[in-house]
Amino acid sequence: MTKRSLTGLVALSLCSASCERGLEEPPPVPTVAVERADPPWTDAWIVAEAERYLGDVAFRRSMLEQSLTNHDNLYSRTRLSAYGRADGSGWEALPAWIPHATPVTAAIAQRFVEGELEAIVVEPIWDGAGPRTMDEWIALGRRVFFEYPLRPEIFAEHALARRGVALESGMAPAADGSWPGLVVFADVDRAMRVGITCAFCHTAIESGTVVAGRARRELDYGALRLAYHRDTGAPLQDELARRMATWGPGRADITEDEDQDPVAIPDLWGIRHQSALTAAGTIQHVHPAALAIRQETQILHANRERTRPPRELAWALAMYVYALEPPVSAAAPDDARMVRGARLFDKHCRRCHGNPVLGGAPVRAETVGTDPALAHSTARGTGSYRPPSLLGVRDAAPYLHHAVVPTLEDLLSPARFEADYDRGARGAGPIMGHPFGADLPPDDRAALVAWLRTQ
Repeated sequence: MTKRSLTGLVALSLCSASCERGLEEPPPVPTVAVERADPPWTDAWIVAEAERYLGDVAFRRSMLEQSLTNHDNLYSRTRLSAYGRADGSGWEALPAWIPHATPVTAAIAQRFVEGELEAIVVEPIWDGAGPRTMDEWIALGRRVFFEYPLRPEIFAEHALARRGVALESGMAPAADGSWPGLVVFADVDRAMRVGITCAFCHTAIESGTVVAGRARRELDYGALRLAYHRDTGAPLQDELARRMATWGPGRADITEDEDQDPVAIPDLWGIRHQSALTAAGTIQHVHPAALAIRQETQILHANRERTRPPRELAWALAMYVYALEPPVSAAAPDDARMVRGARLFDKHCRRCHGNPVLGGAPVRAETVGTDPALAHSTARGTGSYRPPSLLGVRDAAPYLHHAVVPTLEDLLSPARFEADYDRGARGAGPIMGHPFGADLPPDDRAALVAWLRTQ
């Protein structure tokens, strides 16, 4: 393909002494299996398994059915009705779309502000060549993560033209002037538009530098949308406006139902080792195809079911997500408090945070005791919450799946259960749930927090 010029989006829970699930096993091997020389979940095995996801509709359908935790929620029903249909109908019939796009840099942003959107040159983000090695898959996936437009985003386009709106909603550029997660692209109707990519929510800007995989916790998506309606006069239902105003930075409620269950934007560390995906464990991570199907259907659904991504790009995106790692933390001091903190974690936390990335298998919402709305939501509810990876937990505040606890010290403090607690990220009042660790003596809590900050 040649270059052309076209005219015309979970939070953390810690420490349990009494989870309903024990130490988590590695993600299971799917029941639809073939003999491979390499052990499951190794790089070589994953690369070999790509061919089944890419070419076998019956395999994709089986992976979908096996991976959905609750077949009766809206997320599952929508996918079961349209994905992996043997007769080629539903989403199988959608055209595969390779976007022509370019990331928004300082120069592109300036041309956009000057009204030159239609003249910006874009090029295909993929040449159609299939990767052969894990490194090649990851490299292609990085491009998808930063450049594949999920949809046209009029709210981000509005903010890009108005620096004040961008800053007030947490949509700031990096030090080099780039806007991670924003692209100019030729839409399916060939009109030039501003769109968002996965990086819009899943990159942070720290000291001016882009950190891929970190949740953009300063992004207030509700405020971004409200600013558009405020400045343009576009109509907005009062109830929706009220709900968006309550989201605050770092979380959003963008599911298809009417439930009020905003969720924290999650970090993407350690997903390869997790046996469930999403804060409510909506998807069982039975195979890399489970993540690829999530990526594929998320993109086509975000694009209003007009097109689907080539499956090579969905698989590549999954491989890139697997490869994401948090910034390296400073070496932990070799002292008695660190030893004590590690032992406390092993005793009180590892039953739920026991896998290699300190995450774990889903735990019943009643056991966790936090706001149950997301766990029982119409859209993605499973009745459970997944203990997330604790990699980079030191920088992951505010905590819990709905992003309400401001610090690790607060999370483990019994003071947050009291009526006069006033440190919550969403206002004054007690923050209930996840009592684990809060009954430890103060010195033990301090040692545990100190150890967690080294992860």
